[in-house]
Amino acid sequence: MEVRLQPEKEAQLAQIAAQRGLDRDELALQVLSRYLEDDKHFVEAVNLGVAAAARGDFVEHEEVGKKLKKILQP
Repeated sequence: MEVRLQPEKEAQLAQIAAQRGLDRDELALQVLSRYLEDDKHFVEAVNLGVAAAARGDFVEHEEVGKKLKKILQP
């Protein structure tokens, strides 16, 4: 697979790769792998939230406001 980058993104990738002692391809693979892992965890968390809501296991908006107010008070 080939990915075409905008010149400024390619320059940014090259700069970060150089700072880390990697070549651009290595850094691009690391970034893509990290993104895919993060996305997997995000989808899992959303699915857990949807399942909890379907069970009726959630906090009403007003209760969230009260808890935040209590936390943020000095």
